[in-house]
Amino acid sequence: MKHFIVFGASKGLGDAFAKGLPEPGDKVWIVSRSRPRSLEREDGVQRCWIEADLSDDAASGQITAALQGERLDVLIYNVGIWESSGFSADYDFEQDDPQEIANLIHVNVTSPILCIQQLLPHLKKSEKANIFLIGSSAGLENTNNSQVSFVASKFGLRGISHSLREHARKYGIGVTCINPGELAAEVPYEAGADTAVSAYGGTRIPVQDIVSLVKCIASLSKVSCVKEIDIPAMTDTNA
Repeated sequence: MKHFIVFGASKGLGDAFAKGLPEPGDKVWIVSRSRPRSLEREDGVQRCWIEADLSDDAASGQITAALQGERLDVLIYNVGIWESSGFSADYDFEQDDPQEIANLIHVNVTSPILCIQQLLPHLKKSEKANIFLIGSSAGLENTNNSQVSFVASKFGLRGISHSLREHARKYGIGVTCINPGELAAEVPYEAGADTAVSAYGGTRIPVQDIVSLVKCIASLSKVSCVKEIDIPAMTDTNA
């Protein structure tokens, strides 16, 4: 029986992780602000909702308290907010609100550091633990993105993963940063990968592909150390 905790799991890729990773008998803690629909699934998986706002400094302690000392085998930090007008044709960095910038950096960079620091004792209880940080192809070099704060935060997440890996190595805890390109996150996991491919003409990555990738890495022996994986869409010539 595996124990998972998935941050940002009320919709999109996080919801896909909560539905597609666990097997009957497994337990999943879902961290989100809004109630996840996956709680209603009857598939033999125990799902527990931890309602938390990751922009709040107290969230990490709140999440740790909810676990009540239980073991964790897989931690997935799948949270990434961006500028309110980011990825739009009229985006202008010079118009970004300073408070919005500060909140973005907190949720995307500070929060994973605080939460993982608090949850490492739970991961140490596992015979084979894995931490997955979900980055973005926007955090890679030369991908032509002008969203300064979002890009900086995803570069920062990669730095967190590399340093955290060195700290966690002595405990046998694997740390992997996955940098996907644009996802077909609006297509529900249960609709299937073919539906996602068809809906976007093959330009967006089905969430099922990322779920399969995490499953594969988590199933490897303790000998293997998968550091970082970049997975843009085949049609994305900038990544």
